[in-house]
Amino acid sequence: MKKKLLVLVLSAVMAVGMMSGCGAKSDTSDTKAKTAESSSAKEEETEEQTECELEDGTYTAEFKTDSGMFHVNEANDGKGTLTVKDGKMTIHVSLVSKNIVNLFEGTSEDAQKDGAELLEPTTDTVTYSDGATEEVYGFDIPVPELDKEFDVALLGKKGVWYDHKVSVTNPVKVEE
Repeated sequence: MKKKLLVLVLSAVMAVGMMSGCGAKSDTSDTKAKTAESSSAKEEETEEQTECELEDGTYTAEFKTDSGMFHVNEANDGKGTLTVKDGKMTIHVSLVSKNIVNLFEGTSEDAQKDGAELLEPTTDTVTYSDGATEEVYGFDIPVPELDKEFDVALLGKKGVWYDHKVSVTNPVKVEE
């Protein structure tokens, strides 16, 4: 009975979270009509897109990619740890190996420009269902918006950049 109630409550929380979403745009049509305020309204709208309506805290969330080679380690069931702090979201994902040496939030073209801030790996230890452990690389990836694809470029051991689309969905608050 307690499990059913917990599942029901978590489902309701997820449904409310999905309805409110992160990065929802506000209606700025009145502001856009005024020429003098048009550019500031666009800046505010862009800021709102990167703000998140989830409360600060830690969540588990699904991390989906467009690639069979770039994905979350099977030990983590396709999920990462989403951290929300001051309205900004970052997801930590443990990958399947140490073959991806850097990530970049954006395209491979932008990643190769001077001053591009590359995401450095962490060394994570994953534990598989059979009890075996392995060290793999993990990354803290900024999340601009939930439930929407965004660009992530990766650099492999061979020094070649690859473009990918990723998304973060279904955040579930981790109980403290």
